[in-house]
Amino acid sequence: MNCDILVIGAGVLGMSSAYHLKRLNPDKRVLVIDRFSGPGQGNTAKSAGIFLNLSTSEVNHNLADSTIDWFYHLQNDLGYNLNLAQYGYLILLDEARYARVKRAVRKMQGRGIDLRTFEREELRRMIPDLVIDFDDEETELMGLKPVDIGVLGVRCGSVDTDALSRSLESEFLKIGGEVSYNTTATRLRLKPKKELGVDGEPFVWQDIRVMGAETDRGSIQAGTTVVAAGVWSERLLDPIGFDSLMRPKKRVVFVFKDPRLEKLIGVEGFSDYDVLPFTKIPEISVYMKVDLAEGSIWLGCADDFGRKYGLEDDPQPESDLYSNNIYHALVKYLPCFKDVRPVNMWAGQRSINRYDISPVVAPAPGMIYVGSATGKGITKCDALGRAVAALYADEEEVELYRGWSISVADLGVEKRNMGNEAFKV
Repeated sequence: MNCDILVIGAGVLGMSSAYHLKRLNPDKRVLVIDRFSGPGQGNTAKSAGIFLNLSTSEVNHNLADSTIDWFYHLQNDLGYNLNLAQYGYLILLDEARYARVKRAVRKMQGRGIDLRTFEREELRRMIPDLVIDFDDEETELMGLKPVDIGVLGVRCGSVDTDALSRSLESEFLKIGGEVSYNTTATRLRLKPKKELGVDGEPFVWQDIRVMGAETDRGSIQAGTTVVAAGVWSERLLDPIGFDSLMRPKKRVVFVFKDPRLEKLIGVEGFSDYDVLPFTKIPEISVYMKVDLAEGSIWLGCADDFGRKYGLEDDPQPESDLYSNNIYHALVKYLPCFKDVRPVNMWAGQRSINRYDISPVVAPAPGMIYVGSATGKGITKCDALGRAVAALYADEEEVELYRGWSISVADLGVEKRNMGNEAFKV
């Protein structure tokens, strides 16, 4: 099978890249392959499904904010129901943690990002189930800190990842794109640009390029290969000596549905939805998301330090991570979880860029890599897809949705300039 552009990976980054490549190059044959049976069935499906625009890096903010605009375009103008719910992103902090990010909060507000702060008494009134003061010996021994302030990102919320993936696939197919599911790329094909037809090629002095991939269904030759395989990208890139600035790390999500949590779900005053915002408690490394369709709460654990790196084809959830670990601290802040157990759980993996926690769009001969999004691939997917298309066209600037522009080289490796990301909680 031959094509002009081969995209490996049908998650949101792969499908977005494929769509914009085909949109801007209608005469080119663009083929997407994926090891799963449909779009977005890997770690896209196992993510928390949130979007947020909170960043002190101007580049990262523009990537996210323009993609959020694109989500609303898909839903409001093109008619795809993405179940967008802009109910905010609430971070609960003690005084010491807030002091460390206060300057970053003010910087974001100065750039027009809608951030609101709530004092402890406001939080006590708005989230009655939340304990903000501790006075027992056990809590003191655990080293837990009180909640002194809440920081709310207003233009943040939830998106249906399956609907998003399928909308991107639909737009791609409409303009003549092609997909081949249940197809696993096993290695990239390295060939000399000009083959001599002798044993031993490619030689080190030849112009070596990526020219497609070997798959479990045969060889695919391509003029340009886009590697957008998420955490599995390392299996393709490590053997050819390409550093993606990424390492995979597991994330577990627990789902709760219990009458004892209904009062927590239905809090008022943070948004027009009158539900608990996406809420993060950095003190205990957990975050919570309300699933409006199910009336449930998803709870994830951001246990970066202490959680090993490592690629897993089929990561499994660890039930004792909740029952013997998270639970003991969670019920101190939210007693409504007492004796409540998960009704479901799953595990996925994130592509962690520990260097600057920002995505990468970088070239190599015959290849473009997009990934290393550190859990924010969904919220930046449209902008990163446009960056891939701009890199393919040798453009220095990428025009994002609604007219913003950024330098393509800023997203790369050699001339990387993502700016300082100071909002870390």
